[in-house]
Amino acid sequence: MRLAEIIGLRPEPAAGVLVTLTRRCPLSCAHCSTASGPDADERPDPGDLRRFVASFTARDRPEVMMLTGGEPLLMPGLVRELAASAKERGTRTAVLSGMFFARARSVPRAVLRAAAAVDHFSASLDLHHEREVPRTAVFAALRALSATGTRVSLHLTGTGPDDPYLADATAAVEREFGGTLPVLVNETRAFGRAATWARPARPVGGDDGAAPAPCAMAAWPVVAFDGTVLACCNQHTVDRRPVPPHLRLGHIAEDSWATVRARALDSPLLRTVRTVGPLHLRARHAPDAPRAASYCDACRQLSALPGAVAAAERTASGATGALLDLTVGRSRRAHGPTALVRAHGCAAYAAWVERPGPGEPGTVR
Repeated sequence: MRLAEIIGLRPEPAAGVLVTLTRRCPLSCAHCSTASGPDADERPDPGDLRRFVASFTARDRPEVMMLTGGEPLLMPGLVRELAASAKERGTRTAVLSGMFFARARSVPRAVLRAAAAVDHFSASLDLHHEREVPRTAVFAALRALSATGTRVSLHLTGTGPDDPYLADATAAVEREFGGTLPVLVNETRAFGRAATWARPARPVGGDDGAAPAPCAMAAWPVVAFDGTVLACCNQHTVDRRPVPPHLRLGHIAEDSWATVRARALDSPLLRTVRTVGPLHLRARHAPDAPRAASYCDACRQLSALPGAVAAAERTASGATGALLDLTVGRSRRAHGPTALVRAHGCAAYAAWVERPGPGEPGTVR
């Protein structure tokens, strides 16, 4: 599975599911959005995860399951189990790793087996990671992982398009892989440990909601560290409790994929967030609501705004709302992965997401 395929599916409602396996991580990067580290012990119950993935069926399943953390490869056996279970039901699996194991002289056998079991392997790299895992070690490990037959990619993070680190790292990728490694480039956000120093999102209000601004990130359900399933991947939303009612889809100890998917697809409020966005909904139907701290904060407040809830019920219920939701999701997907990264990642490097992988003859279109 190519990186461009995964990113291309991201705007389509319930086309994928994000699953956090643990908050624990051997690294303690200064920018970690999940505030993961060696002493973190929060994780979903493995038995609940197995049952949840086993509830996928050939007719009702996500196209892709993304395993992340913390560091998911602290549990390589669980990665293999979940990937095998998902594969039986037609779901492909991707894993995102901080590459702690690359510090060893060779990639551990358990990690190689986990990589062989999944359909895509992404390595995370940035200035903070490199203080703990050398870039050259990550590149060498990616070559070894690619030799298992699994497609690989790199996730780079920097402060913005003018970040000299990103220029240096992408040049190194060019030298090492000669244009044959896809790369997703994102910008550091003020979440987790980065909240103390990264640039925060600007407050919104006034005319910010005049035009529709659909949210593609409310498309895939997210299994959080405590097993709660949310409609949003924003880290503040994932970590805060209680979860706003419209963003809580269930819990893996109690709910199947079919139930979670139905709640994600059938909610008029979520449909409205995905099709016109929270700012437009607030501006039109809750103009006196308190000023929101950010776009995502505006969404988190929606459940408490009766006018916005009522408007969503009127306009996005039933078959008409479902058709609008599906149409917008597929339209965003048709624009391609580069367009999505340009909107949500680092725009200057957006096209890197569609580069071919090692051994592939051409670019995904």
